[in-house]
Amino acid sequence: MFAKSVFRLSALRLLLAGAALCAGAAAQAALPIQHWVLANGAKVYLVATDALPIVDVQVDFDAGARRDPPAQAGLASVSADMIERGVRASQGEPALDQNGLGEAWADLGANFDVGASADRTSFSLRTLSDPALLDKSVHLAARQIGEPSFPPDIWKDERQRIDATLKEANTKPATIAQRAFSQAVYGDHPYGNDTTEATLAKIDVAAMRDRYQKLFLPCRAKVSIVGAVTRAQADGIATALLSRLPASSSCSALPAVPEVAALTAPKEEWIPFDSAQAHVLIGQPGYPRTDPDHFALTLGNYVLGGGGFVSRLTEQVREKRGLAYTVYSGFQPGLSAGAFRIAFQTRPDQAAEAVKVSRDVLAKFVADGPTDAELQAAKDNMIGGFPLLLDSNRKLLGNVANIAWNDLPLDYLDTWTARVNAITPAEVKAAFARKLQPERMVTVVVGAKQQQP
Repeated sequence: MFAKSVFRLSALRLLLAGAALCAGAAAQAALPIQHWVLANGAKVYLVATDALPIVDVQVDFDAGARRDPPAQAGLASVSADMIERGVRASQGEPALDQNGLGEAWADLGANFDVGASADRTSFSLRTLSDPALLDKSVHLAARQIGEPSFPPDIWKDERQRIDATLKEANTKPATIAQRAFSQAVYGDHPYGNDTTEATLAKIDVAAMRDRYQKLFLPCRAKVSIVGAVTRAQADGIATALLSRLPASSSCSALPAVPEVAALTAPKEEWIPFDSAQAHVLIGQPGYPRTDPDHFALTLGNYVLGGGGFVSRLTEQVREKRGLAYTVYSGFQPGLSAGAFRIAFQTRPDQAAEAVKVSRDVLAKFVADGPTDAELQAAKDNMIGGFPLLLDSNRKLLGNVANIAWNDLPLDYLDTWTARVNAITPAEVKAAFARKLQPERMVTVVVGAKQQQP
């Protein structure tokens, strides 16, 4: 059995290594996305491509950290981790602990992962498309998705490990800065919840199981599939993967999550910390992923601080004044308005000056927008790199799952280049003026005293 496992894993690695040979053609070719709804209410999105004999699947649920009770912040993350620690006995099949699961996946030459973000919990499966291996992989994944055991003894050890990790992280200025920034930007919104020793202490396996029964219903699943399968096969895969989830006679909508409140005034926090470098975060609530300004904001941010050494922030903060080695800006759009932020580290005695320069650069960009040349450079970079976003099954799956999760048009990838090309400097300026208010931002500095530059 071990020899077979090694052979299958080696074969999969060889196939993945060969993916680059056909990546260019796959990225340029039109790959239509098929979409349908299963009888159980799950939504399926498929890109059928036989470039490689591999199938990649992602199953997403609205079960991210935004669904955590504030007193149990971290529940989504630790629950996702515990799903991989074992499955219970069911339908005549024995229980499997984490070692048994690891051996079973190795024998199939397949990979299975679970992760939780702010918005969703995602299950990912990668397997060869050989029918015998595919069926067994889907069957094992269905058990893991629908029948996690949440072993109490494992959780006891894990909680101690995570608690120690939190204590260590709390001694780091980056952790302190991020926590203060999130709380100031998001306020009472779930995006601002933070896992602490206190919230971790209130999480037990009973909470994990209860959460699972409430959130993980087939009708709430979005299943994205990319690979060498037909629509009929994909339909069977999606149905099988969800077949062991909790049964429900109805599928009521989950409670609405409130929008992130806009800031009404600037906030500054200068937090003392004995550190060689001051950690600085400047920002505010941004926008949800479905916002029509997304392309304009993405292009504009490349000019402002997302374009590395060619960005305005890097030019003014690093190149002209030497105030920071690295400085960047970025949006984090989600189901709600994720944060916009400018981030850098600087010497404590330079922090006030670096903050002022960064604010000035931001204010000027919001007021004036990009030049024609700056915007064209941003377009060239983004469009030139677009094929690299689609040059493997896994990357293509990520894009399909993004379309599914955010209810984007099925032709989103086909029209992407044209939509980017169509953005004008005036549209970027208008979008930034609508979204950002430089005079009302949060500023968090950890490791420097507040002073006038």
